[in-house]
Amino acid sequence: MKKIAILGSTGSIGTQTLEVVRENRDIEVTALAAGSNIGLLEAQIRKFHPVLAAVWDEAKAKELRENVKDLDVKVVSGMDGLIEVAVQQDAEILVTAIVGMIGILPTIEGIKAGKDIALANKETLVTAGHIIMPLAKEYGVSILPVDSEHSAIFQSLQGGQHKALHKILLTASGGPFRGKKREELLNIQVEDALKHPNWEMGRKITIDSSTMVNKGLEVIEAKWLFDVSVDQIQVVVQPQSIIHSMVEYVDGAVIAQLGTPDMKLPIQYALYYPKRRYLPGDRLDFETLSQITFERPDMETFYGLKLAYEAGKTGGSLPTVFNAANERAVAMFLNREIGYLQIPEIIAGCMEMHKVIADPTVEEILQTEQETYEYIKNRW
Repeated sequence: MKKIAILGSTGSIGTQTLEVVRENRDIEVTALAAGSNIGLLEAQIRKFHPVLAAVWDEAKAKELRENVKDLDVKVVSGMDGLIEVAVQQDAEILVTAIVGMIGILPTIEGIKAGKDIALANKETLVTAGHIIMPLAKEYGVSILPVDSEHSAIFQSLQGGQHKALHKILLTASGGPFRGKKREELLNIQVEDALKHPNWEMGRKITIDSSTMVNKGLEVIEAKWLFDVSVDQIQVVVQPQSIIHSMVEYVDGAVIAQLGTPDMKLPIQYALYYPKRRYLPGDRLDFETLSQITFERPDMETFYGLKLAYEAGKTGGSLPTVFNAANERAVAMFLNREIGYLQIPEIIAGCMEMHKVIADPTVEEILQTEQETYEYIKNRW
């Protein structure tokens, strides 16, 4: 049996991971962690029988303890609870599907406990890649990407020719506003931005996709995952979401991973790597597939992507500011406190005011996050 623990089990990636578990009889779930959705978490506990469950809020944890007192499961809370899930002794793989920089410390502790990391938490590498990747090497654990694009790159590199890699071609759907200009986005509402043309995702990441900030976060993440410079990563808009990403080698050869837009594929690949398992679902039909098209991203209209390149090239603590500012701005937009176009404006303002720390510690990363939130609170 392959044993796994999941941080963020009630979110989009977490629930799809459990769908993969349900379809495979040789995976056992030892621990689950969620934010506040204790109704769904209780259902998951009853279905998958973990020995440990964590909830962020202690009051919710107390309620869950009462609800599952008939089961043999320990319920913990807070950051200590997330870390306890991350280091759960029986788990071989830690799926980090939790959203936000809250995932950094549990991921670090999971690595130190010898767990392979199935990584779906962008913020961990965006803000702390300079800490995470050397630590994984030190402890001899694998960082297995779960994002569809990074999984596609990972799969395309399986020939073992990383030294011959020339550049990464990171694909993007372009989101619901592809082709629109800035003036056409003035009156965008929350409902408009949540209509992604191809993928079913959580609210925050769907907004990030619409602004192309998500693609910017993926650029920074790819830098650390694949040990390349930001200049070696080219974003290509591929509206059909058929090509999930590509790599170009020094001889000009391009290798791509194609498939239907289904997150269960990269999830399952990470859980079983290097083996492939049958996965039920739709397949590409090349007899009816009429075309695959490509476009250059519009970095003037969607200048959050341009800001991400700036943050990735500068490095240090600036990616933390980029991420934290976006996180807070998106939350404000979803709460209808700011307009859509203010999201990149807030990110730019926060990056401009920040004095970069060249090689931040975890404590400095988390402090930078809080300082960015405070600046936004006082400025906007």
